[in-house]
Amino acid sequence: MMKSCQLHWDDMKNNEELENLLKIEAQAADFVNDAQAEADRRIQENENKNRSEFEKTLAAETEVKENIYKTEKEKIENQYQSILEEYCREISGLHINTEKFCTLLNKYIEAQ
Repeated sequence: MMKSCQLHWDDMKNNEELENLLKIEAQAADFVNDAQAEADRRIQENENKNRSEFEKTLAAETEVKENIYKTEKEKIENQYQSILEEYCREISGLHINTEKFCTLLNKYIEAQ
């Protein structure tokens, strides 16, 4: 009978050890899950921070480029307007000989 008690006691001891090991394994799994959740949180936090910084930089660069574009466009429009006004002044002072033009045009048409 003593041997039977001893076996029973050993079985109980083994069961307790197995239960302890299972608890430890469950705790380890919890630690791994917690670590993964923390890593995911940090990754998301960094992505949000980087996205925010990128958007700020992009907005600033876009504003600079937009201002350069507007300045250059205005400069070109002013040059165009100046050239157009000069051209209009030049041709407004010209005498157009429509009689001579019509004569030359008629000669050209007759030659065809």
